[in-house]
Amino acid sequence: MNDSAEETKVEWREWGEDAFAEAREADKPVLLSLSATWCAWCHEMDREAYSNPMVAANVNDSFVPVRVDVDRQPRVRERYNVGGFPSTVFCTPDGDLLTGATYLGVDGMRQVVQRVRDLWTHKGEDAARIPRSLREDPPAGELSPEIERLVAGQLGDKFDDGYGGWGDSEKFPLPRTVEFALKRERDQALGTLSAISQHLYDDYDGGFFRFAEGRDWTEVHHEKLGSTNAALVRAYANAYLYTGDETYRDPAERTVEYLTTTLWTGEAFAGSQAPGASDDDPDVSEYYGLSATDREAADPPAVDPTAYADVNAMAADALLTFHAYTDDDRARAYAERALDYVLTELVDDGEVTHFDASGLAGAETSESGLLADHAHLAGALATARQVTGDEEYLDAAREVADYALDELREDGDDSGAFVDGPRDGPGLLDRPLRPLDHNAELADALTDLALLTGEDRYREAAEGAIAAFADAADRFGVQVASYATAAARLCRDPLVVEVADEAGSDLHRAALRIADHEKVVAPGVEGDGYEPGAAYVVVDGERSGPVTTPEELSERVAELTE
Repeated sequence: MNDSAEETKVEWREWGEDAFAEAREADKPVLLSLSATWCAWCHEMDREAYSNPMVAANVNDSFVPVRVDVDRQPRVRERYNVGGFPSTVFCTPDGDLLTGATYLGVDGMRQVVQRVRDLWTHKGEDAARIPRSLREDPPAGELSPEIERLVAGQLGDKFDDGYGGWGDSEKFPLPRTVEFALKRERDQALGTLSAISQHLYDDYDGGFFRFAEGRDWTEVHHEKLGSTNAALVRAYANAYLYTGDETYRDPAERTVEYLTTTLWTGEAFAGSQAPGASDDDPDVSEYYGLSATDREAADPPAVDPTAYADVNAMAADALLTFHAYTDDDRARAYAERALDYVLTELVDDGEVTHFDASGLAGAETSESGLLADHAHLAGALATARQVTGDEEYLDAAREVADYALDELREDGDDSGAFVDGPRDGPGLLDRPLRPLDHNAELADALTDLALLTGEDRYREAAEGAIAAFADAADRFGVQVASYATAAARLCRDPLVVEVADEAGSDLHRAALRIADHEKVVAPGVEGDGYEPGAAYVVVDGERSGPVTTPEELSERVAELTE
């Protein structure tokens, strides 16, 4: 439990079966407070509402209060989030939802507490509900090119011509949407990256802020998440791949510096950095409002040192992508160190633990076998195989992916969506959830594995995961463009370049720099049909004849893909 929670007057319990058992025995509802170390309004609610003696007394008397760190407990976050953080959620002793809100001040908290007490007294369990995502299977359909077309159409419909980005309200950077647009609506992607650089990048300390409330990228929220920064490094690197423009290389390079300094723990990448918010107004950052000179003398916002498996996988994937296009050895070295940490400390027989709880304040245990961790790590390891040529990364990717295939699908169902983790736990954790975005990430990784290993079972699993949501594709927005990317790569085999030469050779480096970020590069291939020192271009399953120079490779790709 973080310091902010411990300083309140609420008698917080840890998330777990003991808290729900206590609620059942006392016949009291549970109050879940979903918070994050980087969330300024979460800390404000601790300072105001939860530190108010009357509010705290009412909470302690009428509920079993439970504090949840949403980064450390992602399955709880996905089931109980009611629209942002903090989420203030009231549920039955069995964990079913009663009602919820986001931030509440003292007066709002008093009113809600009284309303929930009355609701529980008069209706009890009858007032509970289960979220639709936990009651119904996703709308399965047919995997087809129509999925890509439908989401690509949303790019134009939702693009903000005036300010960049997609949508007409708050602006998130949406790195995966940018990457989808790079191949389909490049001007939109580049315009959005320019807006992100202008408004969300910290020119002094480095790193990108999480989002802006205003359509014009104003009212910036100054927290910096490891996941956001990693994904943006990859997006900017891929923009540089297409354009060769330093405008896109520079932000990626400077963010690599931020990740490998401010967010580097000595072993791995940390989860986030707080916004340095003012006690008087959580929307205002005292630190980031300072001049460069004053910042030099001020203490920077705190970093949450928790090294999450998915964040480190995303960072490694991004840094290896940047290295592939630039030969930046620092990026590669830190990527390999992060992967070594995850594989050594967090992976056991293919099962990934979300983070190492030992030595971390307020962290008793960590879940394992989470879909997000397996998806991002399998993808990062596939990238590592393509960039470094190291076969051990491919072996590890197989183990991580095989665990997901064996453990994260319904029994006997080898063709459907993956669930987000184990099917047990207190509250709503025993109800399976099939998240679209993480299914898409895993499908993308499985597509790479199928092409790198020649094993059709990975492709079949990817197809099943994407088809499981296909009947709702006409309702998807640009926020889930990663789903359309995965669908496109399955419907139209991505470009593959097989290099019968060692990783790091001129031919291998040229293959990595072909202007198609959805391609797959296989270095070090050998055997019958491969001429040492040559490269082969595979398009729609047809392998070209050998080429032996980077120039010939570029010409051959142009011939076969025009």
